[in-house]
Amino acid sequence: MSLEQLGWNEYWEDLFQPHREEGLLPGRVAAEFTHLYRVVLDSGELLAEVPGSFRHRAGEKRAYPAVGDWVAVEIGADPERGQIQVVLPRKSKFARKQPGTAIDEQVVAANVDSALLMSGLDQDLNPRRIERYLMAAREGGVEPVIVLNKSDLWREMRELEPCLREIEAVAPGIPLQILSALEGEGVEGLAPYLQPGRTLVLLGSSGVGKSTLTNRLLGRAVQPTAEVREKDSRGRHTTTHRELFVLPEGGLLIDTPGLREIHLWEDTGSLEALYSDVLSLADQCRFDDCRHLAEPGCAIREAVERGELSPLRYQSYLKLHGELQEVGEKQQQLNWQRKRRGRPQEPRRFHRGRPR
Repeated sequence: MSLEQLGWNEYWEDLFQPHREEGLLPGRVAAEFTHLYRVVLDSGELLAEVPGSFRHRAGEKRAYPAVGDWVAVEIGADPERGQIQVVLPRKSKFARKQPGTAIDEQVVAANVDSALLMSGLDQDLNPRRIERYLMAAREGGVEPVIVLNKSDLWREMRELEPCLREIEAVAPGIPLQILSALEGEGVEGLAPYLQPGRTLVLLGSSGVGKSTLTNRLLGRAVQPTAEVREKDSRGRHTTTHRELFVLPEGGLLIDTPGLREIHLWEDTGSLEALYSDVLSLADQCRFDDCRHLAEPGCAIREAVERGELSPLRYQSYLKLHGELQEVGEKQQQLNWQRKRRGRPQEPRRFHRGRPR
C-alpha cells in the first residue's frame, strides 16, 4: 500500500521535507494500542512507540500520536519496530475532554474530512448527545454527517417522521443518512463520503452498529459484532481500539470504540453557530449582561414560556455553556501553574462572559 492511498499529497510532503532531510520516514498511524502504534509506511507496516525525548517535548497527552496522524518515524536495527519522533501538524481532528478529572484534550481521530455521527433508531437516539457530537466536529474542522442506523426496526415501530423532525430541529442543514447496516439498506447514501483520499471517522455509543457498518463498507467481516440489550438498546464494546481501514472505493475509515461520554474541550465559535436559534433572541433581553437564568426580561426564557423555544434545547444550551466555562476556568488555572513552573501555556480558547 502506498502513502498516496492513505491520503499523502504535496501538502504533507512539503511539511515533511525537513524531517526527510534528517533521515526520518513518513507514515500514517493506523491503530493505537497501549504505548504502541501501528504505522503504515511506503515500505509496509511496523509497530512504533514514542521515545522518552518525545514524551518530554510533548508534555500533554493531546500532543501524542492519534489514529489518522501523519508522523515521522525512525527505524533502527529491527525493520518491524520504530520510534515516532514527530507528529505533523493536524489539518483537522475530532477531540473531546479527557474522560475523568484530567484537564487535557483527547484526540479521538486526526486529519479526518467527515465524521459519521451514528445513532440507533431505537432507545439509543438522543438529540442532546448529537448536539455534543456536532459541537466537537465543528470545533475540529470536521464535516459532520448524522447517520441513523437500524431503519429496519421501524417496520414494527412508530412512524419515523417525529424522530426526523427532532433531529432536524437540533441540526438544521446537517447531512442526514438513514440506513440499516445489518441489511445494507440505505448504505449507498454514504458513497459521496467514501471517495479516494477522503478520511472518515465513525463515532457513536456502544451498540449503535458501528462495527456492523464498518464490515458492510469493507465488504468483509473485520470487526466483531455483538447483540444489544433489548431493554435499553445498550451494547458492549466489541471494538477495543481505534483503527484505520482502506475502503474498496479508496476512501479511509477510522472505526472507534463506543464513546460513553462527550465532554467538550473548547469553543472558538461553534456554540454560537450550533445554538443560533437560541442566541438570536439574546439581543432582545432587557439587560446586556443577561445570563438567561433568572434575570427579569430575558427574551430566551420568555420564548420558552411561550412555547416558541424547546425547554430541552434551552437547557442543553445552558449545560454546554456552563461546561465550557468550567473547563476554561480550570484550563486558566493550569496555565497559571505552568507559568509558575516556566512551562509553555495553552492558548485560551473557551467561551467566557455573557452566555451569548
